[in-house]
Amino acid sequence: MRVQSALKSDRLCKSLTGLTVVEFTQLVESFKKNLLETRIKARSNRLRAFGGGRTGNLVTVEDKLFFSLMYLKCYPTYDVLGWIVDFHRTRACQQVLFLLPILEQTLGRQLVLPIRKINSPEEFMKLFPEIKEVFGDATERRIQRPKSQKRQRKLYSGKKKVHTRKNVIMADEKKRILVLTKTKSGRRHDKRLADKDNLFQSLPEKVTAWVDTGFEGIQHYHHNTLIPVKKFRKSKHNPNPPPLTQKQKESNRLISSFRVIAEHAISGIKRYNCLQQPFRNKIKQLDDTFILLSAGLWNYHLQLSS
Repeated sequence: MRVQSALKSDRLCKSLTGLTVVEFTQLVESFKKNLLETRIKARSNRLRAFGGGRTGNLVTVEDKLFFSLMYLKCYPTYDVLGWIVDFHRTRACQQVLFLLPILEQTLGRQLVLPIRKINSPEEFMKLFPEIKEVFGDATERRIQRPKSQKRQRKLYSGKKKVHTRKNVIMADEKKRILVLTKTKSGRRHDKRLADKDNLFQSLPEKVTAWVDTGFEGIQHYHHNTLIPVKKFRKSKHNPNPPPLTQKQKESNRLISSFRVIAEHAISGIKRYNCLQQPFRNKIKQLDDTFILLSAGLWNYHLQLSS
């Protein structure tokens, strides 16, 4: 791989990996340590020194890190990825599955991965003592249409009118992803997904939650919640519902202007094409790994740019 030529330009490096040259360079040393640890654990009875044997196409640590980041950013098929690195497609797949957990471990040690679940307000304050406001939203990503009718019904999103997988994120005012729920089927409602992980029940009362109407009802157990007022729908029993008042409309606009931070945070993690394109892989929970790594890389970018 021609990694050094890509590291001569911030524009090219960001296009291929999602990181600037400085961000990529600072991640290399930590990635190298975790790569070595993984190899030692995998073959603890190894007699030959590490580095012995045939030299692969991904020679240096920079090559391996660039390879894994390029897969997340560009999301090529394994045939295309193998052609770029002069691998067979099966070898390209094996390398991706080997390197992504190492990248996750690296980002975890950089303390940039989002928390997957918070169990109590006390735990939230211990993890994020400086946070006064949070911004919640759900995000969906398309998957290939399943062959099984049972799975089709389970994964069909009535909102998007396609088959999807869904997560709920909680961001702070700096657009950093604080909490990311486990990836679930797109059929589930936003609030139901958040309630399953006690996302807003675990918020301290002094922390303000800014959410959209998809989370209608959380204000009953987290009173410090700001949510837009829903417009009444027409129905058989109420054919002419009253419109929103001017004061309600202004309040909705104000809440939306603040809550847009959650949208910006989601757009940050969706810079990676592995979340933009329909999910093609068949490996269980790999889509959850994709969004976790994308959120970690976004937080890492914000950490260095602040």
